[in-house]
Amino acid sequence: MSATPRGRTPEGEEVVLVSAVEGEPLPNSSSEYDEWGDDRLPLAETAGVIHRLVIECDGTPVGSVNWHRTHYGPNLGSCAWNIGIGLVESAQGRGIGSVAQRLLALHLLDEGPHDRIEASTDVANVAEQRALEKAGFTREGVLRSAQRRADGRHDLYSYSFVRGDS
Repeated sequence: MSATPRGRTPEGEEVVLVSAVEGEPLPNSSSEYDEWGDDRLPLAETAGVIHRLVIECDGTPVGSVNWHRTHYGPNLGSCAWNIGIGLVESAQGRGIGSVAQRLLALHLLDEGPHDRIEASTDVANVAEQRALEKAGFTREGVLRSAQRRADGRHDLYSYSFVRGDS
């Protein structure tokens, strides 16, 4: 990462995305949307595929963002970045997630070859839906039965942020 993305919440808190140190635990941001069950991919299978940055707010780690490439065709121009976020409970509802996701989307568009950033969230996760919309993402539709968690299949809303949306 060549630059350190940073921004401010509406209350003026500084949000910075910093490199995660290999092997260092990320802030515990688990929620009801993170109960994956027993068939989670081994960490070794995701190494180098899923990229992560720690979210710091006023110097305190409060969560992380991640991204991975997704394909819509065989060429580089048909790829997009798919992003995700996790925040500790004390950081939720303060605008930190919106700022962090917008910073990541702008950074990925600035640094990378892809023109599309996408995110998805559970249809029941109203807080993340608002955060994505505040970050500049556009809701595109429903991904039916797209995610399996410990309690069964879940529908997701899909969102996009494309070059020119900024």
